[in-house]
Amino acid sequence: MQLNTPPVSPTRPWGNLYKPNTKPGITLPNWKNLQEMFVDTAKKYGNQDAFSTVLPNGFTCTHSFAEIDRLSDSFAAYLRLHLRLEKGDRVAVQLPNCPAWPICAFGILKAGCVLVNTNPMYTEHEMEHLLTDSGAKVLIILNLFLGKLDKAIPATQVRHIVVSDLGDFFPFPTSQLISLSMRLKKQIGRTRMPIHSLTGAITRGRRHFKAVRPWETQTWAPEGAHIPNSSVHNELSDVALLQYTGGTTGVSKAAILTHENILANVNQVLEFAWQRLDPGSETILTALPLYHIFAFTVNALTFFSIGGHNVMVPNPRPISNLKHAFDTFPITWMSGVNTLYNALLHEDWFTKHPPKHLKVAIAGGAALQRAVGETWKQKIKMDIFEGYGLTESSPVVCFNPVWDGAPTKLGSIGIPLPGTDVRIADDEGNELPIGDAGEIQVRGPQVMKGYWNKPDETSHTIREGWLCTGDIGVMDRQGYFSIVDRKKDMILVSGFNVYPNEIEDVLVSHPNVKEAAVIGLPDDATGETIRAYIVSRIEQPNPEVLKKHCREYLTSYKVPRQFIFVTELPKSNVGKVLRKDLRNVALQEWNQKETHTHPQSLKPLQS
Repeated sequence: MQLNTPPVSPTRPWGNLYKPNTKPGITLPNWKNLQEMFVDTAKKYGNQDAFSTVLPNGFTCTHSFAEIDRLSDSFAAYLRLHLRLEKGDRVAVQLPNCPAWPICAFGILKAGCVLVNTNPMYTEHEMEHLLTDSGAKVLIILNLFLGKLDKAIPATQVRHIVVSDLGDFFPFPTSQLISLSMRLKKQIGRTRMPIHSLTGAITRGRRHFKAVRPWETQTWAPEGAHIPNSSVHNELSDVALLQYTGGTTGVSKAAILTHENILANVNQVLEFAWQRLDPGSETILTALPLYHIFAFTVNALTFFSIGGHNVMVPNPRPISNLKHAFDTFPITWMSGVNTLYNALLHEDWFTKHPPKHLKVAIAGGAALQRAVGETWKQKIKMDIFEGYGLTESSPVVCFNPVWDGAPTKLGSIGIPLPGTDVRIADDEGNELPIGDAGEIQVRGPQVMKGYWNKPDETSHTIREGWLCTGDIGVMDRQGYFSIVDRKKDMILVSGFNVYPNEIEDVLVSHPNVKEAAVIGLPDDATGETIRAYIVSRIEQPNPEVLKKHCREYLTSYKVPRQFIFVTELPKSNVGKVLRKDLRNVALQEWNQKETHTHPQSLKPLQS
């Protein structure tokens, strides 16, 4: 099935770098939707290992393709036949990497519903916004976070809350030991909201769902009444995922990703990397959270589609949490951000005994620091292959070639995937010559349908078929792209997008704050760190008070690490705060290693 997408210009230089037999355009497999991909893959790989979870204490559990298929079938039946959800209804999943994640995510898509990936660490305020905006009717959440529900849920459309225990789907008696340990440590949250257990939901769904072999026939029979397959059939153009991202306005918004977008990007990755992939034999370390679009598409879906084994780590911090995964499983691929690779390079257990099966390490989400890439190659004897993508492109756009014969360039995001066209454009949308800096613009089958309920934002971001990324980059004569700056004020903290307006809104809501401006500064540990400039209403402001205030409304990685108190902020003649002026002054300080922490040591900033 050939996708109806604009052709890539034959003059693009990167086309000469593809391996012979690489298709320049993208042809989808014979899957009409993600449901069919799940079912066909489960049929092909059956009892092979699909997903394993590794806890910091070494406890593990593994599920085969057939088991994931059966359990997700039952959850799909629960959603459709017990809760009576309709095709297109939104279901939010607020889980870390754990056995429940693929079961719920795949079940939601099998049911013809729309998956809404949600960060488990969101505050009540952030949860309420996402759930209200998406219109989610069901929330699936880990029991550790139940304490957030009483404030987050009442104003939303959520009518059903399904709760998972971290011990769910682990073998007996490990499951009971995990649950007992969490309860003894008083880690389980409490809520007054009515809740249902995930294991109970699976049981109810199984009663409704009857199938001799789920991958050959799906006969949903509530009380003997058959529901035809067409009742949950999705077209390629139907919405599969609402993936939330930030924006220049600071308001979190959802990219609408269709079955076509996601399947196309899966196939693009496979077409790009087929020379290094051995279907049915790969094991990928999944330390990045599966609610993040990169791990969702690349780790969960791409490797699932070729019979790959996902080894999931719920939390890679501290980095020693990864040791059991490397010791227990033959990891052949891994994905990560710069901070993860940097942390591994400071662990003797990793550098002195590098994983002997590892053949490819890929990086995205934030710029790979040159020193990290060079040290990795020196100590681990292999490259880190850096790539680039956005939530709005499902996400992968570019990657450094993983095959022999094409150079891996440190500091470069690589070349576009097959079927993807990328250009460098000026502010008027005119394509710039090779070597000139301008905005990176993308078109291809992976580009989102638009933003959920935000037509103005959509028209601003997608212009004449081109996705305007807001990132400033250059292309060299071989077709390799590099990012040199960001048009937006977005800050990248450990691979997560942080948007200044959101933090500034929280800061100015405190009675002691008159004005606030937020910028990002380089940081060896997290890529960037957040600094807030404050015009205070009181004479002796206390940064700890503001930090506590931020923690109430923001996820931890969004909380500023530095608070600088000034008499005024630099502004344009129309009153807009000039963050670039703040950033320029701060970078001079940072370069001179003169970080100021007390108001008395600062000179007032002038406009």
